[in-house]
Amino acid sequence: MSTKIKNLITGQVIQKPEPIDDEIPYDGGVMITETDTAGVIVYANRKFRETTGYKKEELIGSPHSINRHPIMPKAGFKDMWDTVKSGKYWEGYVRNMAKSGKYYNVIVWVKPKFDENGKIVGYIAGRKVPDKEGLEKALELYKKLKADEDPNEGYMTQIS
Repeated sequence: MSTKIKNLITGQVIQKPEPIDDEIPYDGGVMITETDTAGVIVYANRKFRETTGYKKEELIGSPHSINRHPIMPKAGFKDMWDTVKSGKYWEGYVRNMAKSGKYYNVIVWVKPKFDENGKIVGYIAGRKVPDKEGLEKALELYKKLKADEDPNEGYMTQIS
């Protein structure tokens, strides 16, 4: 079952691919994205665009869930949102999916962006190369969490 993502700027509807069990190795180059407070992408650097296969025009205005891999459990993103909305830094292992359907594994860090009055105005996310042992543990946990989640329960899960 594939998902459709609507770009809020262009109105374009982007069909997310079905996942393919083929990895895009992440070499550690700097992948940075910025979102507004709702998790809509406002900036995606070249390395992020090259890795995901999406064009700048497809990404800017789209929810960050455009690259969410379906194995990722909602609970992980609830924790991330609760943390960054409280003004704190969050870091975790994530499997993302490129436009091709292939996956890439990263450690994502997310931190809030504040205005001059201390109000959160968006979020910045970067990626690091995951260590193999930590990634394997995280993926095992994600399988359990995903198996236990209620598919009818939603949660704001735009950033990944």
